[in-house]
Amino acid sequence: MRRVTFGCASSLDNFIARKHHEVDWLLWSDEVAALVSEYWQSFDTVLMGRKTYDVALKSGTPAYPGVKNYVFSRTLKESPDKRVKLVSENAVEFLRQLKKKKGKGIYIMGGGELGRSFLEADLIDEIGVNIHPVLLGSGIPLFYKMKRQIDLELKECRMLPQGCVYLLYNVKR
Repeated sequence: MRRVTFGCASSLDNFIARKHHEVDWLLWSDEVAALVSEYWQSFDTVLMGRKTYDVALKSGTPAYPGVKNYVFSRTLKESPDKRVKLVSENAVEFLRQLKKKKGKGIYIMGGGELGRSFLEADLIDEIGVNIHPVLLGSGIPLFYKMKRQIDLELKECRMLPQGCVYLLYNVKR
């Protein structure tokens, strides 16, 4: 069965973006770029919700090259990018079926609402977070309130330039 990773960058106080989806506070470095490039070799599929996709569109990165890109949306009728397939069916069932198909890992790009539904359905195998040294005070949370506790096991912890810390956890079953 394919491995599913949920991940993104987060402020220390659990926000992935400001209230209006701005991510101007994110810190980037050559080391982070190398980490991302190395890590992406293990994936062939990216899933994201429509809100995360809207942010990607605005940043000029509507699709990730070399992988299958899926966006979950009940409102979009067609994809503005031919490399992105829209999925209007139940996201949990879609991922459950996708996990059974042959292929590399599946990456859930940001989006705490989508992440919560996959975590509660026990479909996520690991969580990777690049924590940035900033307290935003408010914004869009990485993790929303869940129905149950989900235990994790630390797999990797790496200090990055500019004070960021990359954490990778296995989801305990």
